[in-house]
Amino acid sequence: MPSKLHFGRSKPGWWIKERVVQSVSVVIATRDRLPLLRRAARAVLGQDHPGHVQLVVVFDQSEPEELGLTGCGHDGAAHCRTGCRSVTIVRNGNTPGLAGARNAGIAAATGDYVAFCDDDDEWRADKLRLQLAGSPAAVASGIEIVSGGQVTRRLVPYAAVTHRHLLRDRVMELHPSTLVVRRDLLDRSGPVDEALPGSYAEDYDLLLRIARITPVVCVPEALVKVYWGGSFFADRFAVIADALAYLIGKHPEFASEPAGLARLQGQVAFYRAASGDHRAARRWALRALRGNRWEPRAYLALAVGLRLISARRTLRLLNARGRGV
Repeated sequence: MPSKLHFGRSKPGWWIKERVVQSVSVVIATRDRLPLLRRAARAVLGQDHPGHVQLVVVFDQSEPEELGLTGCGHDGAAHCRTGCRSVTIVRNGNTPGLAGARNAGIAAATGDYVAFCDDDDEWRADKLRLQLAGSPAAVASGIEIVSGGQVTRRLVPYAAVTHRHLLRDRVMELHPSTLVVRRDLLDRSGPVDEALPGSYAEDYDLLLRIARITPVVCVPEALVKVYWGGSFFADRFAVIADALAYLIGKHPEFASEPAGLARLQGQVAFYRAASGDHRAARRWALRALRGNRWEPRAYLALAVGLRLISARRTLRLLNARGRGV
């Protein structure tokens, strides 16, 4: 951890080393989910990290509301401060959606680090303290997925996730609600991409750009509860397919990892089939199978197109096991 030196002659030895504790700004974008937001905000403000924690709540396409965070030392005002915790509430003045809202939060952040938390997720109290112990440039952790009464623990399978890892696989355990990034690194990697259709996969795009610069260190513990079941994208299959196709075009490096490219192409095929565009689904499925003849998402897409299986039922079964397509 960074340190500074104090010089003096009043004690044996000629220097005293004092640790510098980093400040963290936590961005939560939200829209009309106040009870869930309060749960997420309490967990952020209840961190045992010794440094300053600024909670930045961004209201997207909705009017800002008082948080009413009784019991945590905050009264829900737009700007309040109690000890080493503060709350900043802003409106999203950027492109409507998650990407624009996160950029609005980053602009309002004052910390040495910027972290993200979805408004329906919940941090463990020691999350920031454990993640920032070694002052990494970018750090994440494992998660617990809560879906349909089932709790599934997922740990990142690598000590550090590289750009090559992310080209091969999304590494779904590396969830955006676990990510903490040093502010200067975030400035170098660039803003959240507001051009992504529906802001879908904006976290994956950002991770790819961060990992081009430096690996993302991963704490081998599940420090965040991720609640599945109320996703904004639950039935927006065409938007998901558009966003994934955009991502493929934006990152030509996927061509260097045929299996990773086939995975994304198979996902596009599945969501095209789920949206009813079976002709496009077949085209994308064939592309995926040319890159990897064992790509399961391509076969799922073809099965959906032939009406052998239901896309919604398939997604429900996968989510119940803590997985996605």
